[in-house]
Amino acid sequence: MPNRRPSPDAVARPAASRRLGRLALLAVAVATAGIAIAGPMTLMRELRARFAEAERTPLAGVERIAGRLPGVRTAAPHRTTGRLSASQVLHIPMNLTYVDTARTPYTRFRTWVDNAVNGSPGYAYEARDSALMFRITRDVKYCNHAVTMVEQQVAQAETAIAAGQRPEIAADSYLEVGPMIADLAMTYDTCSARLTAGQRQRWAAYAEQAIWNVWNYQNARWGAVSHPWSGWSVDNPGNNYHYSFIEATMSWALASRSATWMSLLQSDKLPKLEAYYRAMPTGGSLEGTGYGTAQMRLFELYRMWKDATGIDLANANPHATNTIKWWVHGTVPTRTHFAPIGDQSRNSVPEIYDYHRRLILEARHLTNDATAQRIATWWLTGIPVQQMGQGANFRYDLLPVGSNGAPPSELYYNGTGTGHLFARTGWDANAMWMAYVAGKYNESHAHQDQGAFTLFANDWLAVTENIWSRSGIQQGTEVHNMLRFERSNTSAQQCGSPANDRIVHQCEPSTSTMTVTPGANGALTVASDLTPAYRGNPALTRWTRNLDFANRKLTVRDNFVLAAGTTAFFQVQVPVQPTVSGSTVTAGRLRVRVLEPANATITLRNWNTTDASEFTKGWRIDIGGGTTTYLVELSEVP
Repeated sequence: MPNRRPSPDAVARPAASRRLGRLALLAVAVATAGIAIAGPMTLMRELRARFAEAERTPLAGVERIAGRLPGVRTAAPHRTTGRLSASQVLHIPMNLTYVDTARTPYTRFRTWVDNAVNGSPGYAYEARDSALMFRITRDVKYCNHAVTMVEQQVAQAETAIAAGQRPEIAADSYLEVGPMIADLAMTYDTCSARLTAGQRQRWAAYAEQAIWNVWNYQNARWGAVSHPWSGWSVDNPGNNYHYSFIEATMSWALASRSATWMSLLQSDKLPKLEAYYRAMPTGGSLEGTGYGTAQMRLFELYRMWKDATGIDLANANPHATNTIKWWVHGTVPTRTHFAPIGDQSRNSVPEIYDYHRRLILEARHLTNDATAQRIATWWLTGIPVQQMGQGANFRYDLLPVGSNGAPPSELYYNGTGTGHLFARTGWDANAMWMAYVAGKYNESHAHQDQGAFTLFANDWLAVTENIWSRSGIQQGTEVHNMLRFERSNTSAQQCGSPANDRIVHQCEPSTSTMTVTPGANGALTVASDLTPAYRGNPALTRWTRNLDFANRKLTVRDNFVLAAGTTAFFQVQVPVQPTVSGSTVTAGRLRVRVLEPANATITLRNWNTTDASEFTKGWRIDIGGGTTTYLVELSEVP
């Protein structure tokens, strides 16, 4: 459960707390690049030591102390613009040395911001874009615009609160608390000279209450009205909601110099975050490739924290670096699409988009691994999205792509932390590529797809029917390339819903296993045990699946033990209508040969006629007749 703290009835704090808050400015104003990475507790002790020194040092001596600490970056020289003095623009350190004002991305970003300042903001424009442009140019018109935007957010919230309602920031279990408070925090810090004392107090009261409500969800309130909420993912560092909560807390802690929120981050939230991703050293997300792109926000938080404190969370463990490899291997050979793992709610078809570009740009910027940087550059220079398509993402194109990229030397990647395997026959666009799932299943956006494969060669050969759905959130086993188990006793209890479903469900949390043995020229074999995903369901005793991937062919061997009344079907989901000839099925460029059992039955299902309101196209090949085993070969039509 989250820590409980007194409700912030007022912005003012006791004198000792105010003193710590003021003196904490030193710790967040000096960015020390020379901290050795030795685990989260060492990192946090380092920052606490900086706070201790700050408490003994007058605030006026910030520049003097920073000057004698190794690796410290002090504030960049300021342009003389407007009437802001150097002392008025002493901000939280933000390393903007990567910004090249001579490059097209900067021109696009500045035009985006100028349009907003001139009264024509684009879709999803954020105040922090204006504040960032002030940081780059020192032109006060950008601060004026940012202040106006944030003031509108706060005023609208105050109106809702006065009416006894939740403000917008509390919607959808506080999903947008991160971006909204980050807007406020960056403007509060960057444009402090443009704020009145009343605005500073009101903005602070609003931010304090929002963040307090996040971590104290059962006692959350707005004004005098209690507004408790579910507390969804406040304790789950792997969930996209959690990134938003950390973003709000971190950005406001740095902007307000709050000892309370800095302490929460240092002693609780960040050590847990670092430990979680240390346990996932191969990168990626257990939420899959849809919601998993939210790690772009996590990596931006790493960047913010390093700039402000010198603590390098991104390189404290291998996760961020290996997320580059995870995504590059998880991208199909044409570099146009990616493995459709888990919910795909933004776009059911897994096409490379701005978010994927941003994710790899952030990871490339953070990693200290030169090889990973080259891999990221190779991927970035080959995807269709060569620049951000949406103006709200333009600022991330300021991050450099790099040069002299190169693909990975390996032809497969076993993401043991997430249970995702990617393999290919080469790094050319015509290569055959496969993905396979067997590992942890413990997130709400993950699917019942333990034991499912995907096959691609110039286009999808066999792929989850979810990508042809309108919702993108078809999670059941029936839409994946795996065995489907059906039971006769539908009244028996099982995990998930519907309770009386004929299909046997996979359960979370559970952990399936796989062992990968590489061969020559990209060949590999996989031995996996999917039994744990059914968590003791009496409908089946065991299911193992072995894969042999070689010579542009995937051979799948299933062995299973069923209870009386349970039937197993080997499923292959294909984009186009198949044709059946004996034990061979052809669907477009895919050929499916049933090798065992000899008496297999083959039936076809048209998903569009099954539910035209949900499925736009796609067919399922159902292979039946196996009582203990299936052996099926998938290859290309010559």
